[in-house]
Amino acid sequence: MKLQPAQTEGWNTFTAYGDGYVSVNAVRHTGSLVVLPYQLIEGWTTANFDTLECTDFDFLASLDAEIILLGTGDLLRFPRPELLQPLMQTRKGLEVMDIRAVCRTYNVLAGEKRKVAAALLFS
Repeated sequence: MKLQPAQTEGWNTFTAYGDGYVSVNAVRHTGSLVVLPYQLIEGWTTANFDTLECTDFDFLASLDAEIILLGTGDLLRFPRPELLQPLMQTRKGLEVMDIRAVCRTYNVLAGEKRKVAAALLFS
């Protein structure tokens, strides 16, 4: 599916997604990825969903974002509660979605100039 963001020139936006990939600013990505409006972090974790650790969430908590959108692949899966402690301690919100929903939601929130980060797992 192609996505058309509104007036986000110079920002990172999702421009397409499909089975096993997303495109950010028309560049295709197939591995773990964090997208913020002004920063792109490839390989933010080597974990898959089942092997996520607190250190992965420590990293997400350190980002300059108020809300983190966690894309858990093609299926919606919720991380173990103990992993969320770093986000709770830094008072950052977390929304868990499948990757397609993250792409759409991120573009809307970034378009509203919200401090948002999308963290994607392709597993």
